[in-house]
Amino acid sequence: MNKLFMILACIGLPLSIIGSIFHWSAVIMFGIYCLTIIALAGFIGRATESLAIVLGPRIGGLLNATFGNAVELIISIFSLKAGLVSIVLASLTGSVLGNLLLVGGLSFFIGGLKYKRQSFSKHEAQHNAGLLIFSVVVAFVIPEVFTTTMNDQDTMFLSVGISIILILLYLAALLFKFVTHRGVYQSNNKQKENHEEEVPEWSKLKAIIILALSTIAVAYVSEHLVSTFNEVGETFGWSELFIGVIIVAIVGNAAEHASAVMMAYKNKMDVAVEIVVGSTLQVAMFVLPILVLLSLLFTTSMPLVFTWPELISMVTAVLLMIMLSNDGDSNWFDGLALLAAYIIMGLGFYFI
Repeated sequence: MNKLFMILACIGLPLSIIGSIFHWSAVIMFGIYCLTIIALAGFIGRATESLAIVLGPRIGGLLNATFGNAVELIISIFSLKAGLVSIVLASLTGSVLGNLLLVGGLSFFIGGLKYKRQSFSKHEAQHNAGLLIFSVVVAFVIPEVFTTTMNDQDTMFLSVGISIILILLYLAALLFKFVTHRGVYQSNNKQKENHEEEVPEWSKLKAIIILALSTIAVAYVSEHLVSTFNEVGETFGWSELFIGVIIVAIVGNAAEHASAVMMAYKNKMDVAVEIVVGSTLQVAMFVLPILVLLSLLFTTSMPLVFTWPELISMVTAVLLMIMLSNDGDSNWFDGLALLAAYIIMGLGFYFI
């Protein structure tokens, strides 16, 4: 797999540059851009895995979620600049669904095929459950309910206020996890022994350099990827909602997809769950609010208001993940249930 990512990156980057200069077909370039971003995300995943071994599962999972979401943040910023607000909101919806149902489902399923029962921190799962309910159910549903009788200016004012609260609470959550309550809730499993024995693939410096270079390359490719959305949608009959929820979300979160499944396969469920849930929380409580604030700098501002299909899908995904993970155990059937939910929602968005 690593060799495949290397080949795709070495071929995809030059083709992305050449194709953009000579204005190749948007459909062809869309495929090249997506494959190139996925390949670069593979390097991001390997680098963060090396850092996770050096820095520990919590910080490693946070780094993976951060750099994985950096890809989506970059794509979203260029989409906002192009005025594609509905695609941005849809891609963030897809990120929540993709992380919790697709990535979480694959992690539980693949890991469960190798190990009959996998354990992770129960306290961490319960702490994350509260944050998931707040960040998605409270912060996303409330604006939809209250803005039905508001004008555009008041809706945007409420969205900015909620965004600031979300960012502050996310920073407080990091302070709680890494400073004030660091080490208070220890995992009951013995995965730490495995972390001590492992040797990282890359040194700390090399991993950081590769992370930086990969992120810069992703920024370049993402800017050109956004310009292909309209033509690709018209060619295949895809709505902006489907492109955002399924296509952009999968491409933008490829790093977490690969890393979380890899960690689950190695029975490092604390890291896998941290990537899955941590990435979701980061999208809902940091990436989305930042995009709402940044949209004020562009021609078209983005209120924190989703469609009802998006809201119901996200709330359902959150509740299902909480129900299956709150006991600190996972198996292949839990993963299959999450994957089935993702397929059902994907079909729904395709036919909207």
